[in-house]
Amino acid sequence: MARVRFTLVALASLGAALPAAAQDAPSLEALWEVIQQQQREIEELKQQVGAAQAQIAGADESIEATQEMVVATADYVESLEIPVAGGSDTTIGGYGELHYTQLDADDPARNLDQIDFHRFVLLFGHEFNERVRFFSELELEHSLAGDGKPGEIELEQAYVEFALNDSISALGGLFLLPLGILNETHEPPTFYGVERNSVENVIIPSTWWEAGAGVNGNFANGLNLDFALHSGLAIPTDGSNAFRVRSGQQKVAKADASNPAFTARLKYTGMPGLEVAASYQYQTNPSQVADDGLDSGNLFTTHAIYDQGRFSLRALYGKWSFSGAAVQAAGADEQSGWYVEPSFRLTPRWGVYARYEDVDGARDQDRFSQWEAGLSYWPVPGVTLKMDYRLREHDLFSDAGRDFGAFDLGIGYQF
Repeated sequence: MARVRFTLVALASLGAALPAAAQDAPSLEALWEVIQQQQREIEELKQQVGAAQAQIAGADESIEATQEMVVATADYVESLEIPVAGGSDTTIGGYGELHYTQLDADDPARNLDQIDFHRFVLLFGHEFNERVRFFSELELEHSLAGDGKPGEIELEQAYVEFALNDSISALGGLFLLPLGILNETHEPPTFYGVERNSVENVIIPSTWWEAGAGVNGNFANGLNLDFALHSGLAIPTDGSNAFRVRSGQQKVAKADASNPAFTARLKYTGMPGLEVAASYQYQTNPSQVADDGLDSGNLFTTHAIYDQGRFSLRALYGKWSFSGAAVQAAGADEQSGWYVEPSFRLTPRWGVYARYEDVDGARDQDRFSQWEAGLSYWPVPGVTLKMDYRLREHDLFSDAGRDFGAFDLGIGYQF
């Protein structure tokens, strides 16, 4: 059919040209030769098109094979769970705070007018894959560290966490203990007051980290379970800091591991705006020295956080019970503290609070009650400006001039 159409078109074109060039009209044999030549050229073009189509089909098959190989390779690499170094799974964060304190004590020699960059912290984390991640926290305290300097450089966290399933994970390394409110969440924008509360300083020596291994269970009904076996305290039994818990922190710096400890916590967050928790810790020997009159230690803490609209309430109680002749003779076998803190958000950026706390520690200067009130301003999420006033009264040292009133200003951030 194509050949007939082509012949008719050729004859029509030839007929149109005959009147103009009749004297040059080719013979029928010549016309037939032209038609035959054109037919051969058409056949050659068809063969060339067919070859090109075959090449295209082969290229398509190669592309499909390559795609299948790439997908198979990606699936294999993913099955090996090999991390990509320097990828977006590596995160960097931090927090810090600057404090100004003007303290007016009953004894003028104890007055204070001081500004201090209390802490500068960098956080580094990395997710190796969906089930294994690393987290660390490096802190510089008081801006300057070294011999005779006021500050320290401390590694507060460095642990690897393994997700065993959707609810249970395990961790190993250096980590914060699951105790109280501030020990695990202590970034400046997350709490009221320039200084951290005294109960979670004297009784729960926040920030408190140890080295060991732990398990966490986080369940859909709002229950959270933590258990950790870790290094213990080394509390001194003589001197000015005898039986003071905070002085017993080894900070995992060539720490004596002769007598470990364990910590367990049960937390419930199944109701919107409510968190309640209780923790228990057992120290097999909180001095790491046998037969020195400080034999064992038990810490119990409980806290509640309630947020309802603009109103919030925090309350915490903690108590140590130590056994041993020396600690009992010193009257430091029981050390406890509690506080209550209501707060109110005037606007999303402004908040006010009040706090009352009662502390009964090992030393006379650690036995006091304190009233505190102040306000916070958050210009943007992650940044806070703070102001407060504290009024402290000691149980035994009023005549020594330790009672004071203090005005504090602070700025803090986290990212």
